[in-house]
Amino acid sequence: MLSHIEDTQIEDRRRRDMQTLPLNGVDSEKRRHKSWIVLAVAVLALAALLLSGIWSRVRARKALDKETAQVAVQAVSVVAPKRTTPAQEIILPGNVQPFITSPIYARTNGYLRKWYFDIGAHVKQGQLLAVIETPEVDQQLQQARSNLLTAKANLELASITKTRYQGLLKSNAVSQQDVDNAVGTYNANNAIVEADKAAVEQFAALVSFEKIYAPFDGVITARNTDIGDLINSGSSSNVKTDLFHIAQPGKLRVYVNVPEEYSQGVKVGMSADLSLAEFPGRKFQGKLVRTAEAINLTTRTLLIEVDVDNPTGTLLTGSYAEVHLAVPSQASTFLLPVNTLIFRSQGLHVGVVKDGKVVLTAVTPGHDFGNEIEIVSGLTPDNQVIINPPDSLVHGQQVKIVQASLPGDPK
Repeated sequence: MLSHIEDTQIEDRRRRDMQTLPLNGVDSEKRRHKSWIVLAVAVLALAALLLSGIWSRVRARKALDKETAQVAVQAVSVVAPKRTTPAQEIILPGNVQPFITSPIYARTNGYLRKWYFDIGAHVKQGQLLAVIETPEVDQQLQQARSNLLTAKANLELASITKTRYQGLLKSNAVSQQDVDNAVGTYNANNAIVEADKAAVEQFAALVSFEKIYAPFDGVITARNTDIGDLINSGSSSNVKTDLFHIAQPGKLRVYVNVPEEYSQGVKVGMSADLSLAEFPGRKFQGKLVRTAEAINLTTRTLLIEVDVDNPTGTLLTGSYAEVHLAVPSQASTFLLPVNTLIFRSQGLHVGVVKDGKVVLTAVTPGHDFGNEIEIVSGLTPDNQVIINPPDSLVHGQQVKIVQASLPGDPK
């Protein structure tokens, strides 16, 4: 009986278990489905987070690339070419010289006895400058005069003999040969007298050279001797002694070497202004009076002379001057600062900005004026030329203009 009851209980438990089994499987399936949903949501959230981070980094990289590209664009300053005027002023160096200048040499040998004028003295033509003592020449003059007296005495005797013999010939007291000898002696003595006269005049002239006179009105610019100095004649082969230098500063000559390119533009009669460092802001007017009319083969320049009136002696001879000449231009050219030039193996170039890009343009230089240079060809007035171009500048490079100016504008 007890065994039957236990079997009945076991059977009932099994039946209950069989009834509850489907319900537990459904719950487990639901739990598994919910877990997948949670996992999917977590994966999507993680993916969204990753995508958001990647996108922000991509945007930051794009912004950095854009900023880098903007920074990489070369910033340049440009200048516009300046057209030269039809009458271009050129400034050339010139040497100021007196209209007349001369060293004063002695014409006889001796010792300087006395001088009367020193440097800076204004003298008149014919004024006595110095006296030379020449005892040898004085003695030679005395000897020449004595020889002349002897020759004259011999000539007088020969004249008397000739006259006497010519009278005796009429009475046949002497032969014709004697008369001819007397006439010959007279002629010979007469020639000796003439030679001795010339010798006297020569030595007298040398004695007269003991006194040194001013050859023209002027200023003594140098005195190269003193009392007691040995004076050598300017005509001798010894070392010559120039006693004085005299100059006439009332009118000055200025010699200028004009480059060959401007030689056709300079004409006799055109005006020329002088400026000197000792007279800042002041100009002295001169006039072109003559040219050499030939190009110097060594310097390839034309020598011209500009005369300047200097009645008050304001300008000093020997000064350095800048000569301003208004020379007509042969063709239209441009001026650029020298710091725009690019020296490459292909030749001289400048960098021109067009549509934000660099165009390397070949140019032909003209005259160099120091801080500016003339460009003969290769430019137009609307070009924007780069100032201080870097060595790395290449054709087609992207650039941006930060400053534009004209030659001569204040920096």
